[in-house]
Amino acid sequence: MITKSAAETRALGEKLAGRLQPGDVLLLEGDLGAGKSELTRGIAKGLGVTETVTSPSFTILNVYESGRCPLYHFDWYRLESAEELYELGMDEYLGGDGIAVVEWPGRCPDAVPEGAVRIRMTAAGENERMIESDEWDLEDETACD
Repeated sequence: MITKSAAETRALGEKLAGRLQPGDVLLLEGDLGAGKSELTRGIAKGLGVTETVTSPSFTILNVYESGRCPLYHFDWYRLESAEELYELGMDEYLGGDGIAVVEWPGRCPDAVPEGAVRIRMTAAGENERMIESDEWDLEDETACD
């Protein structure tokens, strides 16, 4: 799927939120500026989150509890290993009572739970993003209802 603006990327996230259930883990892969945080903002909106969603680059984890279930937004970019995640006690948010969205999952592959859904994002132009998943058909509108 290709989105042509940040708004379209957020709209896709909002639709994807309809598929998500507590315990689900989404892994967002892509370079800096690929749109991972924009997709997460859309997911948050689709879940009914009312707080402002920011990138957890420096905090590793942002928790949003105002939606239909908690949203755990991770950024593993600054982690050196899964051990750091375990030491901080953040691993218990993966597959728990909320939905976990993980940016930069390749930094701690040992912490990725079984059944996680990978979404790859690539900048295809100044505003265009190519968004793919092996687990989900992202263009199937009926699967997002």
